Amino acid sequence: MSLILRPYQQRGVDELRSAYVRGKRSPLYVLPTGGGKTAVFSFIAESVRARGKRAIILAHRQELLSQASKSLTRLDVSHGMISPRYSAQPSEPIQVASIQTIVRRLDQVEEPDLLIFDEAHHCTSKSYRKVIARFPAAKILGVTATPCRSDGAGLGVHANGIFDELVLGPSIGELIEQMFLVKPIVYAPPVGIDLSGVRRKMGDYDRAELSNRIDRPKITGDTIAHYLKYCPREPAVAFCVSVRHAEHVANEFRSAGIRAVRVDGGMHDSDRSAALKGLEDGSIDVVTSADLIGEGVDLPRVSAAILLRPTHSLALHLQQVGRALRPYPGKTRALILDHVGNCMRHGLPDDDRDWSLDGSSQKSGKPKDFPIVRIEQCEKCYFVYETGPNNCPKCGHAQLPKLRKIEIQAGELEELKREQAEQRRIERQEQGKARSLEDLQNLARKTGKSPGWAWHVWQSRKVRKRA
Repeated sequence: MSLILRPYQQRGVDELRSAYVRGKRSPLYVLPTGGGKTAVFSFIAESVRARGKRAIILAHRQELLSQASKSLTRLDVSHGMISPRYSAQPSEPIQVASIQTIVRRLDQVEEPDLLIFDEAHHCTSKSYRKVIARFPAAKILGVTATPCRSDGAGLGVHANGIFDELVLGPSIGELIEQMFLVKPIVYAPPVGIDLSGVRRKMGDYDRAELSNRIDRPKITGDTIAHYLKYCPREPAVAFCVSVRHAEHVANEFRSAGIRAVRVDGGMHDSDRSAALKGLEDGSIDVVTSADLIGEGVDLPRVSAAILLRPTHSLALHLQQVGRALRPYPGKTRALILDHVGNCMRHGLPDDDRDWSLDGSSQKSGKPKDFPIVRIEQCEKCYFVYETGPNNCPKCGHAQLPKLRKIEIQAGELEELKREQAEQRRIERQEQGKARSLEDLQNLARKTGKSPGWAWHVWQSRKVRKRA
């Protein structure tokens, strides 16, 4: 079976090939959750095999290994697995490897021509660097939906990372426009959560301290009330702080007559698979989880994401909301019930992101819980939307003016056409490559933007690095 790529996926493959032709060793391909990253790198792996060369696909979670193996199998690409769960087949030119296993077997692995790193924002760790150092002649391909790390580490070689080119696929908004994802609708129920004094570890909240603040009856009760109000009986995933928290939430859902189960990494594989299958076939309404349902777990029928874990990690936030964005027959939107203010921290799921390989100088310490962002929350229905309208776009409620208001440029909204989306993608990619204020000023002249645009983008980057 041959894989026919979507137009934007084929464009990504072409741009990656161009990067290698220009002498780049390690490009990073960015594509949102649900955009088909696995299909792209499986297609590339098959192309490597067809030329008589070797490739290793590396991932850090069992779900990602299984997903890659299934994708290769659909392409009729035989491959070996480097993982304790599988028998070794070293003669296969394509290998799918657990990063935890391959670092212990490096002397047993034939040198590849290409290393493919899935969820490549993890690639600054020692394990990945050890593999790269072992195969210095191999080219590298990284793929991720979120080219950022909560610890602020840069992914570019100039920032002590490993990637030397950023190749941007379409944004979440553009994939929604092309109907490859569904539109998110965000509600942030008005439950005050005091996170003052909660320490940070590696750029995010300390899990143990966070659990004590979040795992409380009032918050859980409000969670159930809003699920019943906005999406009763719809398949949903509740993202929790800990296994204990997830179990408490599942118990309360069940007490309210809602079919709910907890899943975690300590469960037997068959029990975990049965729970996720129940969410897909409609026999279960809500699955609660801490960390398990994230990278590599595809549940297209899920239409609601319930956020119960505050996070300062943009990557984690986008991974969680992305679980609900995949299309499914009859599914017209994704509902995000944000009980912990993550959308107030990070913006709406379909906001454009200024991705780069630079990283930031983010350090541990007391963060600002709610920095100024470009969104508003309706005081009446709690709908969250981009700053601009005086009335709530959902219920029409007239909002009272706030003291802290972001200036916006007046203008009439127009429908985003496919050609416009493509032009914006190209401009975002060029903006991500700009390394200095002068680069941004040159880009402003090239694209007809005002001189002040470059300065504002540069200042915004400096603010993020100080955060």
